Amino acid sequence: MSGIRLTTKERKRIKKMMLGQKIAFRLKQRATLIWKLVVERMPVLQVAREVSVTAKTVRKWRDRFATRRIPGLEDAPRSGAPATFDAVQRCELIAIACDQPEHYGLAGQVIWTYDTLTEVVQSKSTGPAMSRSSVWRTLEQNALKPHRHTLWLHSKDPQFKEKVNEIVGLYHADLPDDVALCCVDEKTGMQANEKKYETQLPRVGRTGRIEYEYIRHGTQALLASFDVKTGEVVASCGAHRKADDLLAFMDKVAERYRHCRKIIIVWDNLNIHDNGPDERWTAFNEKQGNKFEFHYTPLHASWVNQIEIFFSILYKRCLRHNSFTSKTDLRQKVMAFIRRWNDKDGHPFHWTFRGYPIQDEEAM
Repeated sequence: MSGIRLTTKERKRIKKMMLGQKIAFRLKQRATLIWKLVVERMPVLQVAREVSVTAKTVRKWRDRFATRRIPGLEDAPRSGAPATFDAVQRCELIAIACDQPEHYGLAGQVIWTYDTLTEVVQSKSTGPAMSRSSVWRTLEQNALKPHRHTLWLHSKDPQFKEKVNEIVGLYHADLPDDVALCCVDEKTGMQANEKKYETQLPRVGRTGRIEYEYIRHGTQALLASFDVKTGEVVASCGAHRKADDLLAFMDKVAERYRHCRKIIIVWDNLNIHDNGPDERWTAFNEKQGNKFEFHYTPLHASWVNQIEIFFSILYKRCLRHNSFTSKTDLRQKVMAFIRRWNDKDGHPFHWTFRGYPIQDEEAM
C-alpha cells in the first residue's frame, strides 16, 4: 500500500497519460505504475512484474510522485554533454560566413559553399576542428545561408524615402469618389510562342506536361492602368509602346474616368513618361482640362507601382504556360483574361511597404 491519494483531476490526467496515443512510452509506463499502486492498491513487487520494471524503479517513481505529483513523472533536467565548440568559435564561423570568400584566399569566388567555409574555419580556428555538419548546424541555428543569394536592384534615388512616402500615402488615403488613383505601366516583349506539341493534361497519379520547344510568332506590348481603389484594369495591346501609343492609351484612360474631377497617375521614370522637350504631358493635361496629376516612382523602384502585381498575375495565369498561334491569338487571349479579371476576379491589392533598412544603413 502506498498511502498516496489522487484528486479527481489527477485521476483523469493519469488515465489520459496511460491511454493517450501520442504520449511517450516512458510517461505511459510511469503513469501506469502509479495507477496500479494508488488506485488498484497493488504491492510494489506485483506492480514491478506487471509493468516490467524493477521494484527499485517502482519505488523511485512512487516517491517522486509523492513529493512532486504529476510533474514529477517527467524526466529531470539534465546538463548534457559539454559543448564541443565554445561561443568564440561559433562567432568566428558566423563572422567568416558574413564576409567575402576572397578575403580568405579564395580568389574569384564570391559565394561560399559549405566545403570551402569548413576549410577556412578549420584553418583559422584555434579550438577543435569543426566538421562540415557542425558548420551547417551552427549556421542553421543562426538562420544563415551564405550559399544563397537573391537578385535585387537598389534605388540610388536621393529622394527615395520622400517619393515612396508620397505614393504610399496615396495608396492609403481616403480619396473622394470623384478622384481616381491609377497605376500605369507597360509590359513589353510579350512573346507569341506556340508550343510544338499539345500540352498533356494532368491525370490521376501524373502531373501535366508542357512542351519545351516552341515556334516564335513575334511579340506584343501591353499598356495598362490599374485602379487602386477598385482593381479594375484598363488596357490596350499592340505592336509598340512608343510615345504616341501611350498618348492614345491615356486618352482611353481619360475617357474611362471622364466623370472624375481628378485622375492621379502613378508611373515610373521611363522616357516616354517624361514631359520631354515638346511637353507632351503638359499639352495632354491641358486637353483633358488639367484633371491629371502625375506621380513618379523612385529610380529603379518600379515595384512601388501596384500594376506590377497585376502583371505578375497575368504572367502566371495567362502567359507562362500558354501557347499562342500568332500575335493576334496572344492579343486576344490577354484581353480576354483582362475582361474576366474586371468581371469576376478583379480586386484591390492590400499593399504595404516594410521600411528602409538599406537607406538607413547608408545614412549612418
